[in-house]
Amino acid sequence: MDPVRNPYAPGAGQRPPELAGRGEQVRAFDVVLERVARHRPERSLVLTGLRGVGKTVLLNALRGQAVRKGWGTGKLEARPDQSLRRPLASALHQAVRELGPGADDGGDADHVLGVIRSFAERQAGPDAKLRERWSPGIDAPAVRGRADSGDVEIDLVELMNDVGGLAADLGKGVAVFVDEMQDLGPDDVSALCAACHDVSQSGLPVIVVGAGLPHLPAVLSASKSYSERLFSYQRIDRLSRAEADRALSAPAAEEDASYDDDALAAMHTATGGYPYFIQAYGKTVWDLAPRSPITAADVAVAAPEAERELAVGFFGSRYERATPGERDYLRAMADAAGPEDDPDDPVGSVATAEVAGVLGKKPQSLSPARDALLKKGLIYSGERGRIAFTVPHFGRYLRQQA
Repeated sequence: MDPVRNPYAPGAGQRPPELAGRGEQVRAFDVVLERVARHRPERSLVLTGLRGVGKTVLLNALRGQAVRKGWGTGKLEARPDQSLRRPLASALHQAVRELGPGADDGGDADHVLGVIRSFAERQAGPDAKLRERWSPGIDAPAVRGRADSGDVEIDLVELMNDVGGLAADLGKGVAVFVDEMQDLGPDDVSALCAACHDVSQSGLPVIVVGAGLPHLPAVLSASKSYSERLFSYQRIDRLSRAEADRALSAPAAEEDASYDDDALAAMHTATGGYPYFIQAYGKTVWDLAPRSPITAADVAVAAPEAERELAVGFFGSRYERATPGERDYLRAMADAAGPEDDPDDPVGSVATAEVAGVLGKKPQSLSPARDALLKKGLIYSGERGRIAFTVPHFGRYLRQQA
């Protein structure tokens, strides 16, 4: 098969040629955009799922929908060691610019840009040295006394109201897209929830679309009890067999190639229906298959190479971030989950007491390693006393390494 014509895209956040299995989310977001445009009440949106299910890809696709509707949009990726102020200011600055003619040229727009600048500059503090100050790239002067109190919740509520007011005056909307939302600090999560709540009550055309790991709803709920009603939660999961087949077959058909039925079955067994794995295996199988149609034998030949690439780029890069003690904890999780992957529990959910039993230690003594792995996003706690890998089939990878 011609590698130049290989249609598959196993890049991080890179849109695949066929966005299979996400039609429900795309259609639902269209309804949200239309309702907000007609001044109907609507909730912000939160997408949750494991690594490799395509949350970032879907987030970018939804942003594209908003852009095509003439909305102002901005995107940021949350980080555990970073305050929300600067990345959110940049995202809102971009959103104001995207609102089009009239949004970035004098009058109310200058006021809003000045408020964004005020919000961003407040992070350094009034007595910060020049080298500690950050320029948000906004020409408008900072608006003193607005979004600069130092209390991020007060400031963000004021900022979102001003941005929403500008969008309403222009007959448009603003959507902010937040990836890795679970990595926001507690104060920032609380502030974002409060701002979403306030603009929703005011009927302003501003929505937030967040994406994060499966425990994100619990993070939001711990911050504000009303977050359960503030957001519409959508779980993004692996693809069904039919959807996975389409993700492989549709791009191949565009290049005058195909898979036989046994090859599609073998690909589904190998990938488990996870979008990232589908793209990774699809690319390798295409490159190594001698001709079309691709057969199950071609899949068998290519599978070891695909697994080696995943072991280095997808699994290994995450494993390397862990300290030796944390790696012991990860391997103990894999051992506690058992040698076989449960189709209904591909992340290896286990009780923390079981992990301690494998290591022969008291659960309390393992809290530092567990907490560090939680912060690094390698594991998550879906329910009290239980933990799971954020990456599907990570336990299988660890057992193979052992």
